[in-house]
Amino acid sequence: LEKEAEEDEEIYDKLACWCETNDREKTKSIADAEAKIEMLTLKIEELTAVSARLNTEIKNHEKEVAENQAALDKATAIREKQLAEFNAEEKDLLESISALKSAVTVLSKHNSFIQMPMTHIQTVAMTMQRTMNKHSGMLAGVLTRSERKLVTSFIQSPQDYFDAEPTFKQSYAPQSGEIFGILSQMKETFEANLAASQKEEAENQRAYEDLKAAKEAE
Repeated sequence: LEKEAEEDEEIYDKLACWCETNDREKTKSIADAEAKIEMLTLKIEELTAVSARLNTEIKNHEKEVAENQAALDKATAIREKQLAEFNAEEKDLLESISALKSAVTVLSKHNSFIQMPMTHIQTVAMTMQRTMNKHSGMLAGVLTRSERKLVTSFIQSPQDYFDAEPTFKQSYAPQSGEIFGILSQMKETFEANLAASQKEEAENQRAYEDLKAAKEAE
């Protein structure tokens, strides 16, 4: 019996030792797992915060891109409109300048209207009429009242400046110089306006290119 009791006690001690060891190992495993869970929980929270921040940044970036594109589209539309207006104005001014140059050339070859063929005088009159009608606003502050009156008279009755009577011719001869001066003044005005328009167009193009580069860089 004593031997059996000793064997039972030995078995008990072994079981107790195993249970104690196993309990310590389980406790450690549980503690390790809880620590890992806590670490992973913190990591998840950290990554969730980063994800939220990145999503906000992406949305803000997409908004900025859309705004920049909208601004660029608007600027492009304005630039296209400016260019179309400039091209039309430039074409119109070049045609008017060319016509006025021809009229000035015709008059410069003669001392007065009395030495010119009637057809040439009529051509000059038509040139002045078209120019006055087309560019009345541009010429508003250029020609004086007396000059406008003379131009109107010449346009309405160019034949009065080409008469066979010597006394009549002589009385109107000085006015050919006035008409020549007005034509030259009109031509110079259009040339100045053309130069200013071309300068403005170049500045508008540079401004658009700078804006486009800036928006694309953003």
